[in-house]
Amino acid sequence: MRVFFKSTTPEETQALGLRLGRILAGLDLVCLYGDLGSGKTTFTSGLARGMGCRARVMSPTFGLMRLYQGKKWNLHHLDLYRVGSKETGDIGIEDCLSDPQGVCVIEWPEAGLAYYPADRLEIRFSHERGGRGRRLSLRSLGPRSSFLLKEFKKGLRVGRAARRLICSHTA
Repeated sequence: MRVFFKSTTPEETQALGLRLGRILAGLDLVCLYGDLGSGKTTFTSGLARGMGCRARVMSPTFGLMRLYQGKKWNLHHLDLYRVGSKETGDIGIEDCLSDPQGVCVIEWPEAGLAYYPADRLEIRFSHERGGRGRRLSLRSLGPRSSFLLKEFKKGLRVGRAARRLICSHTA
């Protein structure tokens, strides 16, 4: 299943993350793809708030990983921008992915593909033409991630807010 959203402000991007963060649970994996400045960390900031994390979310580009405590689940926030596929096993990614109390969000996930479970949620961020926001494409790759995507879509109001956020939906 795939769903597309348009976000015109960082606050809307955070709101989408917040919505997803409220429904994630232990062992869920969210992979974030997109160019620099496309909204991955902004989205993760909202996601962390949705999980009940109070700490300020920052890009882990130079530290590779940050751990945030949520109300019920831990958030493992990884950034593999500077990691090659042969180095991925050296950073403890397996521990993050196997933490039953943890949710993993991975920016620039390409280097770690060999380690990921088949069931995951992938989100691709891209700049809208003319610099008028971001386009987010959410794709589920298994039963759990399909459930997450269905829950994520539930309750989105039809009307002006939905026209701004929802571009299209394909099953």
